[in-house]
Amino acid sequence: MAALTPPPRTAGRPDHLLVVDDEPTVRELLRTALRYAGFDVDAAATGREALDLAARHAPDLVLLDVMLPDMDGFEVIRRLRAQPRSPLPGRGGDVPVLFVTAREDRRDRLHGLRLGGDDYVTKPFDLEELIARIHAVLRRTRGESPARLTVGDLQLEPDSHHVTRAGRTVRLSPTEFRLLHFLVANAGRTMSKSQILDSVWEYDFGGDPSIVDTYISYLRRKVDTDGPKLIHTVRGVGYVVREPRP
Repeated sequence: MAALTPPPRTAGRPDHLLVVDDEPTVRELLRTALRYAGFDVDAAATGREALDLAARHAPDLVLLDVMLPDMDGFEVIRRLRAQPRSPLPGRGGDVPVLFVTAREDRRDRLHGLRLGGDDYVTKPFDLEELIARIHAVLRRTRGESPARLTVGDLQLEPDSHHVTRAGRTVRLSPTEFRLLHFLVANAGRTMSKSQILDSVWEYDFGGDPSIVDTYISYLRRKVDTDGPKLIHTVRGVGYVVREPRP
């Protein structure tokens, strides 16, 4: 298991997650890691068990495998989405669902998202990234967004789409803003082209992945013209935004 940093203690009820996977080792890994990360966790080995636990305990988010012994994860999400909606965001038929599966075919990914999945992660996965995706899905489904993201002298305001560098306004196109927002929200982490395409251009983008390089070039001309460079290339891996080094 990757080393995880324990979360700060906060008041209130921890988010309740439901892990659905028929592999005992994966189920226990996720249950242990997510509890260590501050979540309350239930686990199920079959689709029927998952639907029963979801009905009885109203999870805040479901981590769902596709390959289950009694019904596949696609059928599970169909049945979850058929449940009555709750007045509480993300409850009842609206419960957020994050697929965690070995089924990595693009058609499976698209199918899961079209059925109402909120994200799709393939095995093997990085625990830190998975936990970050869980938090991101929970924020989106609750309508939460940080007031401001900051890296060095770069400031980005998600709600107003306002960007400044050293106090100077940086004007970006909608796609440039989405790309910068994704990199800044993951500051310090190298993001691959496939991760960027999935998050910025969404899963059904079927074009040339070199579009990422093109838009990185656009961003550099607008963001990195003055002051220390913030957008870096990690050759053979992807791109990262990080604080200037002293």
